Amino acid sequence: MRVCALAYALKKKGIKRGDRVAVICPNVPMILDMIQAVPAVHAIIVPLNIRLTVPEVDYILEHSGSKLLIVDHEFAHLAKNFKGEVIVSKDSGGRDPTDAYEQFIETGKYDADFIGWQGLELIDDEDAGLAICYTSGTTGRPKGVLTTFRGTYLGALGNAFSAKMDNESNYLWILPAFHALGWCFPFAITAATSGQVCLRSVGDYSPIWESISRDKISVYCAAPTVQIGIINHPSAKPVDHDIRTLVAGAAPSAFLINTLETKLNIKVVHVYGLTETYGPITNNVEQPEWKVELTQEEFYKRKAMQGHAFITADECRVIRPESSAADGYEDVNPDGHEVGEIVMRGNIALKEYWNDPEATAKAFEGGWFHSGDLAVRMPYGMISIQDRSKDIIISGGENASSLSIEAAIYQHPDVLECAVVARPHEKYGERAHAFIILRPHVQAKWDGKPDAFAAELKEFCKPLLPGFARPEWVEITADLPKTSTGKIQKHELRKRFPRIGVQ
Repeated sequence: MRVCALAYALKKKGIKRGDRVAVICPNVPMILDMIQAVPAVHAIIVPLNIRLTVPEVDYILEHSGSKLLIVDHEFAHLAKNFKGEVIVSKDSGGRDPTDAYEQFIETGKYDADFIGWQGLELIDDEDAGLAICYTSGTTGRPKGVLTTFRGTYLGALGNAFSAKMDNESNYLWILPAFHALGWCFPFAITAATSGQVCLRSVGDYSPIWESISRDKISVYCAAPTVQIGIINHPSAKPVDHDIRTLVAGAAPSAFLINTLETKLNIKVVHVYGLTETYGPITNNVEQPEWKVELTQEEFYKRKAMQGHAFITADECRVIRPESSAADGYEDVNPDGHEVGEIVMRGNIALKEYWNDPEATAKAFEGGWFHSGDLAVRMPYGMISIQDRSKDIIISGGENASSLSIEAAIYQHPDVLECAVVARPHEKYGERAHAFIILRPHVQAKWDGKPDAFAAELKEFCKPLLPGFARPEWVEITADLPKTSTGKIQKHELRKRFPRIGVQ
């Protein structure tokens, strides 16, 4: 009844249909309360990234027109300029009578106890807005992605199906719940009547392994970079119960999937999506015949593909970039070679960008949402991403996929993490620059020898990559810039390079 009490508290506060209510907090029970309670009063929740700066928070709160902000005590400084009402949570779980958030919930407890859910109106418009989730804004101001009740419901069901969740499942919150509304998993967990465990912080990944063992975790979601941290933690060992992970946020390598499954007994479900698609919109469903018909290498390469659209989604197409919207666009040949753009529409695609009709019209040109992701369609129907259109490296007129280069580099035994971006080149226009994080046990081996490592890695890549795709520059680094979900921010890496001819 906690969520019901919070819903009544919001009503008493004057929150009504269509009002925006913002929340800033890590993975704690409060954000899960809010994700359920705000829509219960037909209001729109605006979850904010805890890593934002004060000016970024100011912009989002102003742009969304948020009326009320509930913020975790650790991040209260982000709300200092908000002109609306602010409620600060101490994350006390009801144990601290001075916790303003718990006091707020108490104001709705009487109605929750004596009137209950029947006193709250059922949703009468499935296309009404449920959330505004802001994109990372790598090319300017972040855009507010307006999602609906229908899309959230169908996204949640798609995730529950993909993760095979039921009333015996325990979900571990590693993926930030503020990111794309936690991929709709708050509602997937409710629909499947599963348990859930919150981690306020994953720290050095020790809490993850502790929870997996203690709480018998059966499902978690994480980006490839987070999975790498899980794999390489000192506590890593084969899990002795059924567990699966949904991997997204960036394309995982076949090597990563192989390691999770064969070394740790963690079943991998590769999904793909965007904030604009409520999180995942495709999944890779392993087929029984793969292990019979494919070699182990082929098997894990197949599992690294993005797969097919969710059962609850509309069609995901791969179209020729030069084709016309007037003709409905042309699909690429399903030969695994012709590259096109992934487009989608229907059930699990955003309704619009909040207060930005120009961006909405551009994104939905021709009636399809344009993802900006480049992919091929395989003969057996699966989608396989080649790269983001902005991450393709055009070297001497040839297109080199940064993902393919990274997949080759990850085969080197000394590489823990890598990111490949285009760097300006006098002769070829662009060449690949590889940023490398070394495995801890080999760092002493290469200390003071960056040129020797670069030479070895380039030699290692020769049989794996064509000449135009091999890294021209190799740079050892201690870390890589990442989003809150663990996605590597390649635009930040590209900023490090001077333009050709500029000193």
